[in-house]
Amino acid sequence: MGVAHISDLKKLSASMQDYLEAILELEESGEAVRVTDIANKLQIAKASVNQTLNKFKKKGLVRQEMYGPVELTKEGRHMAEKVRQTHRQIKRFLIEVLNVDPEIAEEDACRMEHAVSAHTMERLTEFLSRYGYSQNQNGLAAED
Repeated sequence: MGVAHISDLKKLSASMQDYLEAILELEESGEAVRVTDIANKLQIAKASVNQTLNKFKKKGLVRQEMYGPVELTKEGRHMAEKVRQTHRQIKRFLIEVLNVDPEIAEEDACRMEHAVSAHTMERLTEFLSRYGYSQNQNGLAAED
């Protein structure tokens, strides 16, 4: 499928997007990602994680041998990165433009990232770039 677009993400439920983002973050910690790790991070039952992972396997978003570690496929990684990028851009807008408290902005960005259209995200990205909001709170360059 190539690079994931927001329209591709809209085919996944909000909770499935959260799973992808959680798996990505866990992978980046450098440790093998286990079902238990995902369950703990999302504060849900391991049985729920297994059900979702089976759906992801059918969609080609993750690889996992029986009882083995979970790995994002190239397509799964693209989609997870897009979810994270959307989250970060919304959070940055809320903090830097609207002056929302960072903790509230984090919670709101989690909710908003699943509802915003591709068109709105494109416009938000353009706005942040045009008006010099190319750095986030940690001084990291914005991801495109």
